[in-house]
Amino acid sequence: MPSPLKTHPLKTDSDAGSGLLKARKSRARKVLQSMKTLYPAATTELEYGSPFQLLVAVVMSAQATDKSVNIATEKLFQVYPDALSMSQASPEEVESYMKNVNFHYNKARNVVRLSQLLLERHEGQVPNDFEAIIALPGAGRKTANVVLSNVYGMPAIAVDTHVGRLSRRLGLSEHMNPDKVEQDLMQVFPKKEWIFLHHSIILHGRRVCFARKPNCPGCLMNTFCPRIGVEEVAPQPRAHNPSDTDPPPTV
Repeated sequence: MPSPLKTHPLKTDSDAGSGLLKARKSRARKVLQSMKTLYPAATTELEYGSPFQLLVAVVMSAQATDKSVNIATEKLFQVYPDALSMSQASPEEVESYMKNVNFHYNKARNVVRLSQLLLERHEGQVPNDFEAIIALPGAGRKTANVVLSNVYGMPAIAVDTHVGRLSRRLGLSEHMNPDKVEQDLMQVFPKKEWIFLHHSIILHGRRVCFARKPNCPGCLMNTFCPRIGVEEVAPQPRAHNPSDTDPPPTV
């Protein structure tokens, strides 16, 4: 009597999704290990002296480099160090200190208005509340995540142009939408590492994994990075210097 035929059930979408998630988690562990080796003390490169100043600096950093923001805020915060003083300034006065920052016209008006709202709603203090922060002019999800993680230690992954670009190149997300990239990363990295991950990935994007011609030969992750979307790499390893400046912001 012939033996019964063996059946092989078709893989479902959930099976495929499970396999993809497993592969991403495996690669994420290697990414995290590499980041801890390269940037063990990674933190924000924005310079600030208070939660209010960090909030303003992050709002100013949209589509701008941290270096340009730091140059502007060095003098800006001397004149307007808190929400009260900033709220009493005119947008034109504030704008005069940030001419070197992209979109300074709109940013100056957002900074003045958010200062006024902080006084009206939160006694001049930066709230420990996600929804309250994103309700402020110029402050989106990334701004709230940066402020809450750095000021209050709240686990969060702020997705900027560097985090988004590296997440796609590393095969950890396929999305262009920052909110969806954030959700993908939260699935594969331990919650306790989210803050560190955000800072270290940004540093790697600035110093090694450039938007154009990334330094793949000199990258610690070149043995497992799938280099998704990379069309041209640096011809040979280039040593990166901690004082390297940011390249122009780009996706």
